[in-house]
Amino acid sequence: MAGYRPLPGVPDEMIAPDGTLRPPWRRLVAHLDALSDDDLTRDLSRADRYLLDSGVFYRQYGGGKSVERPWPLSHIPVLLAENEWSGISRALCQRADLLEAVMADLYGPNELVASGRLPAALVAGNPEWLRPLVGVRPKGGHFLHFLAFELGRGPDGEWWVLADRTQAPSGAGYALENRVATARAFSELYPDENVHRLAGFFRDFRDALQGQARDKDSRIAILTPGPMNETYFEHAYIARYLGFALLEGDDLGVAGDRLMVRTVQGMRQVDVLWRRLDAHYADPLELDPASRIGTPGMVAALRAGAVTMVNCLGSGILETRALMAFLPQLAPELVRAPLAMPNIATWWCGDPAARAAVRASPRRMVLADALTTRLPFDPKDDLTRAVGLPADVLARRLAEGGGDLVAQEAVTLSTTPALVDGKLVPRPMTLRVYLARTADGWAVMPGGFARIGTGADVSAIAMQEGGAAADVWVVSPLPVPAITMARQATAAEKRLVPGGLPARAADNLFWLGRYAERAEGVVRLMRAFHTRLAESGKAGGPLLAGFDPLFRQMGIDGREAIPQRLLDNLAAAIGSASSVRDRFSPDAWSALHDIDRTARAMAPKVAPGDDAARALSALLRKLAGISGLVHENMYRFVGWRFLTIGRLHERAMGTAALLAVLCDPDAPEGALDLAIEVGDSVLTHRRRFSFSASRATVIDLLALDPLNPRALRHQIDGLREQVDMLPAANDHGALSPLAREVLRLHAKLATTDPDSLATDALWQLRGRIAVLSDLLTSSYLS
Repeated sequence: MAGYRPLPGVPDEMIAPDGTLRPPWRRLVAHLDALSDDDLTRDLSRADRYLLDSGVFYRQYGGGKSVERPWPLSHIPVLLAENEWSGISRALCQRADLLEAVMADLYGPNELVASGRLPAALVAGNPEWLRPLVGVRPKGGHFLHFLAFELGRGPDGEWWVLADRTQAPSGAGYALENRVATARAFSELYPDENVHRLAGFFRDFRDALQGQARDKDSRIAILTPGPMNETYFEHAYIARYLGFALLEGDDLGVAGDRLMVRTVQGMRQVDVLWRRLDAHYADPLELDPASRIGTPGMVAALRAGAVTMVNCLGSGILETRALMAFLPQLAPELVRAPLAMPNIATWWCGDPAARAAVRASPRRMVLADALTTRLPFDPKDDLTRAVGLPADVLARRLAEGGGDLVAQEAVTLSTTPALVDGKLVPRPMTLRVYLARTADGWAVMPGGFARIGTGADVSAIAMQEGGAAADVWVVSPLPVPAITMARQATAAEKRLVPGGLPARAADNLFWLGRYAERAEGVVRLMRAFHTRLAESGKAGGPLLAGFDPLFRQMGIDGREAIPQRLLDNLAAAIGSASSVRDRFSPDAWSALHDIDRTARAMAPKVAPGDDAARALSALLRKLAGISGLVHENMYRFVGWRFLTIGRLHERAMGTAALLAVLCDPDAPEGALDLAIEVGDSVLTHRRRFSFSASRATVIDLLALDPLNPRALRHQIDGLREQVDMLPAANDHGALSPLAREVLRLHAKLATTDPDSLATDALWQLRGRIAVLSDLLTSSYLS
């Protein structure tokens, strides 16, 4: 970046107390200074392209809506020296032990409240203190396993804790994606920068969770609120990265006080559950009866010690802002030392001395709800700077509701460089650091991610308020080891058997296959229609009118060049795929979104006729690419079978309807050739039959030929093969209802001839194929 000049000042993070550039920044600044504007744009676009291709998003809420917002990467990383990071790590490990001790007391002997060291009102009146969990000792002995701390640094260089994140800390997966994207942007610099890797942190935590399971084949799962959660992408990413199942509340049930997951193989026990939803939603039976995303009986399973939960239910109380007023006094008693890193100065206004302090120094105070868990400068809080209130109003408010208020020091955050319009400018920053409990104690992620404000106002630092995220590089003066997630293999190691497929995931994969095939059917039919429209003109004729029954069957408005039904099917396919992000190929996900964007961009612009036919051909090629990715790259486990069954089922129904309409004796002239074209079998028909199409040849090729991949018989053969591989399809010779009906259909097609498949017989056949979906649902998906 030729002529680099930080404007309007130099970011605090870059400058040492003596006014010189901090050592970790020197090589990065020199690298940026050597780049031309074009080179910089090229390098940063690599990061943006990676995030786009990987489908990284953040769900943003506002105006009663939620939208998937592209991940807002701030390309310039935050750089910290290894020795400074070591001090931060030690301080946070101490704080994690302190929070563990407070949690153990609040849900155990409760001596802190009984002795007056914690106000009873902050516990008993706190919605995050869950009475049903009192006295429940966690399996494994620890309440907390995965924590995050929000840190701020003042312009003077001092770090403090702004917030403790103990409920279900988010962002660790985004930190991984930030690292990959930023490393691509600085691919010439990163390998030589001695940046500590993140993989070891996740590997050690994965191994610790596996150590909590009964055996290596036990189930470890991540519990997510679902695709509409703001950080759902991260839940799916972490599940895929660690090799854990991603579950929703409906996937789980409790039987005999054991937590079980509903799989297509039946109920299977879950030993370890990493919770990513707020605690009060977890069990509608004992916590919040309005919850629709929890699992009835979850608390009973915890009470029985049947499952290890990360973190234990009720840990959200540790995020209470007013609690920070008491942690400095509790630390010497509970961890035998003062806090190594202070938290932001906090006063609980239920204490007379705290109220006096607020009245004496209102200019540096911010007031808020005592029980809030938000950051001190989050705009969603009803925060009021004490300096903005007249003295009598402030005194009255403190007197009337002092116990409900907390005062905190108004913070000024240090700044870090952000790239704005090709210039490095200072932006306020907070740092989120992650800790995980391992067999050797607390491990600290060597990095985390920084949240960068969009301007000087710290209230715009939150992601929901438009803030950005930056990678954090912990830089060593010496080379660092290249750590990976893989363990050292031994001769005795066996290939891991894939865990049971949750019924919800199987259902979404089945419908993903159906919606994708349905979209392809719409495209093929509409392309044939517009090709003939281009040839015959607007006058049309009997053949164009002959499309109407198929249009009605598929819910298509024939007047649309790119029909709404196609867009609906693509949206439904994306919806199903979004629910199985942990099992769906990132390349296929990217391709699915690409065709959806392309189709929606085409819809208002494409004219009927030749223009539409060419546009639909382009969409068809993209759809074929998705099919290829799934067929060539997806592991042949039971999930792939459900997706394949969905595609075969939908194609079989579509082919039966196509033949029933276009091979009917009353169909217009040209209908048989149209059936061959829509069935993608023009060349095959020419090779197999040396004469023009007749009803017998079309039925033979598209209904009864087992070697034609578009034929009805081929779909039924495929369904029989896949269904026979499903659990309990053939139990020592006893066929399941689904397997039995597929066998009957196979026998029907294998023993019939073209003359026997009249129009009524084809419609009846389609009805029998449709019933397979109900049988599949009742056997595996309900």
